[in-house]
Amino acid sequence: MNKIIKSDLPIERLVMKTSEANKIFKEQGMKDKLQLAKYREKDNIHVYKLDGYYDKFYGYLAPSTGYIKSFDLKYYHPGIVLQYPRKEFNYQIPEFEEQNKLAQIFKESEKWVKILELENVASLNEKIMNKEIPEIVRISEAFHEKKIANIADKICDDKKIKIILIAGPSSSGKTTFAQKLYTQLRINGKRPISLSIDDYFVNREDTPLDEEGNYDFESIEAVDIKKFNNDLINLLDGKKVDIPKFDFIEGKREIKIKDFSIEKDQLIIIEGIHGLNEKLTNKIPHMYKYKIYISALTQLNIDNHNRIHTTDNRLIRRIVRDSMYRGRTAEGTLELWKSVRRGEERNIFPYQEEADIMFNSALVYELAILRKYAEPLLQKIDRSSIYFAEAKRLLKFLMYFKIIRNDDIIPSTSILKEFIGGSAYREEE
Repeated sequence: MNKIIKSDLPIERLVMKTSEANKIFKEQGMKDKLQLAKYREKDNIHVYKLDGYYDKFYGYLAPSTGYIKSFDLKYYHPGIVLQYPRKEFNYQIPEFEEQNKLAQIFKESEKWVKILELENVASLNEKIMNKEIPEIVRISEAFHEKKIANIADKICDDKKIKIILIAGPSSSGKTTFAQKLYTQLRINGKRPISLSIDDYFVNREDTPLDEEGNYDFESIEAVDIKKFNNDLINLLDGKKVDIPKFDFIEGKREIKIKDFSIEKDQLIIIEGIHGLNEKLTNKIPHMYKYKIYISALTQLNIDNHNRIHTTDNRLIRRIVRDSMYRGRTAEGTLELWKSVRRGEERNIFPYQEEADIMFNSALVYELAILRKYAEPLLQKIDRSSIYFAEAKRLLKFLMYFKIIRNDDIIPSTSILKEFIGGSAYREEE
């Protein structure tokens, strides 16, 4: 690697006919790219050339191999971890932090897509063309149900657990997951109740400010932690509490339920971005808590050299949902996304390994469904917008998926329905 960097070899971005690129990929033995090219809808393609070697990458590469001066290479069974300078770390190499639980989820996902014979987008497209998608949907949804049922069983097997905390980044499907977990707990004879962290926000004027002087509603300091813990303690002790409801228009808390109490064997489900942060429930002994981390950890790869970023999967989910339920344009969602990601980096990802269990909410077929919703929204962003390049990138990415036209094959209890509409849980939110 040092030799390659020192050589400062040029990386050329070329535009060529798709047919010409396919000849080169065939000569280089790239069957995955040839398979994917069958579903390309354009005659031309961008490829990169480096020292006589051609490849396709979905995004932009540096102009030469000399651009990255420093890197770190670590052995990590069964492969390696390559680290490089990151913008969010002031262009330094961040300290390596082992994430065993997250790595285990990715291993499980890799095994899962192999069972379904769906290791890349081309294989998904083949299933769509061969009308095998209804079975893929049924198996994928059944897998989710089985995983959630197993989580419910683990919770019920530990008689000490009183509080279930669910956290995850934006558009992970936390709301539907919490409802599905509630159902499985009911099947096991439990009668859980739900508390929303959002209802424990401090009054608007007491909300902390971010670096730009705006209200930082994603800061844990925006939550009245003292009252939240006191209410939990009193509920666990069998005492009555006044459950609040936060009025987002007035920016103040009001009483929703007076003199509320629970029975000794009832569980409390709490869903919110700070669920894994011990500070949120600092007065509650650890043995009473069960923490669940949920995220859409995409199983598919585009091809052998290009993975699908989990962030892109969540962003496309959010663009569709924001349009469906919040009347927000794709440009509006992209404008918010930077602050959303900043909040995740601060308030969610640092605590993910503290979870007792992780749940992967990604569905192997979902981007083929989401494409028909996201494309027209992204196409409305014109060249005058600062988000035009990002919209084009997402459109190019979605283009590789054959569209699944029929939404009726997706059950109303699916996590995907939270984003495209028709969720059986929507009225309960």
